[in-house]
Amino acid sequence: MAARSLEIGPAGIRTARIIETLRTERGLPQRELAARATALGRPMSNTMLSRIERAHRRCDVDDLVALAQALRVSPLALLQGSRAV
Repeated sequence: MAARSLEIGPAGIRTARIIETLRTERGLPQRELAARATALGRPMSNTMLSRIERAHRRCDVDDLVALAQALRVSPLALLQGSRAV
């Protein structure tokens, strides 16, 4: 059976936008946020982060947790928005 491309759904798109919004509100370049995630044990390049933010790459649960830690918010905040911070 051929591998099926997994489409990014509404929750993934919303999460991507929230990640980008929080990053820019904090004045963090993509390179710095990616470096923070890498320092927390989740290797991430700025290209990978860019693809996540543009919803061209799925943000798996390990990415989500590392990015939340790097942004100093709960993973729930990335799923639901800033009201969950």
